[in-house]
Amino acid sequence: MTPEEFRAAGHALVDWIADHRARVPDLPVAAQVRPGEVRAALPAHAPDAPEPFAEVLADLERVVVPGVTQTQHPGFYGWFPSNASLASVLGDIASGGIGALGITWQSAPALTEVEQVVTDWLRELCGLSPEWRGAIQDTASTACLVAMLAARERASDGSEHRGGLQSLDAPLVAYTSPHAHSSVPKAVLLAGFGADNLRYVDVDPVTYAMDAEALRRAMVDDVAAGRVPAVVVAAVGTTGTTAMDPVPAIVEVAREHGAWVHVDAAMAGSAMLLPEMRHLFAGVDDADSLAWNPHKWMGTVLDTSLLYVRDVDELVSVMSTTPSYLRASTDAEVVQYKDWGIPLGRRFRALKLWFHLRLDGVEAIRARLRRDLENARWLAEQVEAEPGWRVLTPVTLQTVCLRHEPEGLTGDALDAHTLAWVEAANATGRVFLGASQLDGRWMVRVSVGAEATEREDVEALWTLLREVTGTVGD
Repeated sequence: MTPEEFRAAGHALVDWIADHRARVPDLPVAAQVRPGEVRAALPAHAPDAPEPFAEVLADLERVVVPGVTQTQHPGFYGWFPSNASLASVLGDIASGGIGALGITWQSAPALTEVEQVVTDWLRELCGLSPEWRGAIQDTASTACLVAMLAARERASDGSEHRGGLQSLDAPLVAYTSPHAHSSVPKAVLLAGFGADNLRYVDVDPVTYAMDAEALRRAMVDDVAAGRVPAVVVAAVGTTGTTAMDPVPAIVEVAREHGAWVHVDAAMAGSAMLLPEMRHLFAGVDDADSLAWNPHKWMGTVLDTSLLYVRDVDELVSVMSTTPSYLRASTDAEVVQYKDWGIPLGRRFRALKLWFHLRLDGVEAIRARLRRDLENARWLAEQVEAEPGWRVLTPVTLQTVCLRHEPEGLTGDALDAHTLAWVEAANATGRVFLGASQLDGRWMVRVSVGAEATEREDVEALWTLLREVTGTVGD
């Protein structure tokens, strides 16, 4: 494809994207395909000759779009927001178009230094200490694994440079909440701790936040058994209920044993942009690492996850590799992001944040976050006021955990009712909701935060929920 051919195709693609975004509210929210349907609609073998761009675009419309759950839809309330602001999409296009090779500073000085700028911008915008140094990872799952590896090496006095974990006399132990994201136990396994050395710490029965005294008891017990407390992952905004683990108390307990504290604020971290919400993140500056995802609620397109560390030397000592073919005379003067994470080659992800912050502006982003908080509180108020409905957990941010509880319906029958009505709501194509378990019983999470979701959309959701449960007019 020549630059001129690219120009024509690019204009057509941008027009298609703009048209697609404009009509997203008219599409079904959930993907409208059966397993294998997308694959069956495409050729089994790659084409030998070039195809016209118009045919590719037609298949994008015909095959791909029906096979995508529309997370940009105003009726998307599932999981957590996965926004992709068009301003950041332009940055993604620019990143791909430039085609920078991000392996060392020398391979793309601008890639490194723009990333330094935007991570510093966001650190400052979130009110974090200047001690933090940041790098962009792909997801919070990777950020958690990177932090886990650094914690492992601190606790083992750099065992990777000797005999590794197999050379240790005492097992290393990791601690987290049972409500933490599934990427946390996955990171524990990948980092070599072993499932037997993961402790799920008890939580407060009302707030579902980690009980710091239970953490202290678990660590004391492990030390008495000859094990070494190595790392605590504090969930600030748990996946199920957005519970906020008490970071100051967790840090205090962890410090008694020299354990690393990683704060996973993947979705909730966007709230740090709001000065009035920063009390929820008290104590974060005393942790060892912090991860949050602008590609969730804030709205920068995937894959844009921020990992901040207080002592970058600890990270570099674990991640650094410098083969002769990558050495340069500038090495002592610059940041080498290859030593701040797992991959050697990196995309120019910083452009997505740079475009997003510059083209949308911070105050517009903050206004949208405040809108979502207000809409979640409004919904919670309606649910609490409606007979037969219940809000199950504190509405800390923008997620409302609720259940419809008809009189006399309990146990498995109530679970069946919950799963039936959430499926019925999703089947309308007007909304997408997620069911989850809390205390062993099914509930429904309404995660308000799609970029296009306004108050009238949340009002329509509430009407629909009462319709599918048969409670309108009761």
